[in-house]
Amino acid sequence: MLPVPDGLEGMRVDAGLSKLLGLSRNTVAGLAEAGDVLLDGAQVGKSDRLPAGSLLEVTLPAARPEPEVVAVPVEGLQILHQDADIVVVDKPIGVAVHPSPGWEGPTVVGGLAAAGVPIATSGAAERQGVVYRLDAGTTGVMVVAKSEHAYTALKRAFKERTVEKRYHALVQGHPDPSRGTIDAPIDRHPRHDYKFAVVTGGKPSVTHYETVEAFRAASLVDVKLETGRTHQIRVHFAALRHPCAGDLTYGADPVLGRRLELTRQWLHARSLGFEHPADGTRVEFTSEYPADLQHALDVLRAQDA
Repeated sequence: MLPVPDGLEGMRVDAGLSKLLGLSRNTVAGLAEAGDVLLDGAQVGKSDRLPAGSLLEVTLPAARPEPEVVAVPVEGLQILHQDADIVVVDKPIGVAVHPSPGWEGPTVVGGLAAAGVPIATSGAAERQGVVYRLDAGTTGVMVVAKSEHAYTALKRAFKERTVEKRYHALVQGHPDPSRGTIDAPIDRHPRHDYKFAVVTGGKPSVTHYETVEAFRAASLVDVKLETGRTHQIRVHFAALRHPCAGDLTYGADPVLGRRLELTRQWLHARSLGFEHPADGTRVEFTSEYPADLQHALDVLRAQDA
């Protein structure tokens, strides 16, 4: 039980407690609906206002146990390079990078464990060796640290933005200009907890892009990330009203997706360049398009011919 801070006076319960407790507004709304938010001993709704000085009591749900890494072979997970410090993989569709609450599918770390590839023990138990992530529905090249030294070096390289990550995305329509920079802050979507959005006061997010092939219905763009926010490419192009083809979460046209036979967003981690943790040599790895993404391009080229 604690007094409502003066800075939250007059705010809605869901907005104020989201800021105070670091929870999403949807989570706070659920707590209020369940009767787990009390002001001066009385239940309040998510849209009620917070009066300064009132005693606030919130019953939080029990913490869920951390998911464990299970060594299970992953079909289609290819090792592009491996040495004493790093392993570079080509991640297939439908594979998460590491276990997380609610995810019961295959993971990169589980696949590496099944293949007998040791990875660094730094980081949380379920994501040891992982220095960044790709969405489960995004394919392509990524690196995992095998040694503790590599983990530290790669984390520093990502923080200092010396890692060059290039993606290819098929976006609806034609971005104007055809080459440019999207500089727009990203944070949790204010209404949908599973989504992200361009939000005033969000985390700085910068995406550079260049159109490499234009079709009547869509454009293939080469994307370079300056920052690495969750869903950054998907959110930025959706904000421009050019969502990734097949990305129904962020407003893609389902008719186009069906025509291209897409079951996920057309987004692929094309290449990854960084200084090798062992000796500082610049290395770069690339990934070819998987069959479903290549098929979509073939359909567009045939229709435009």
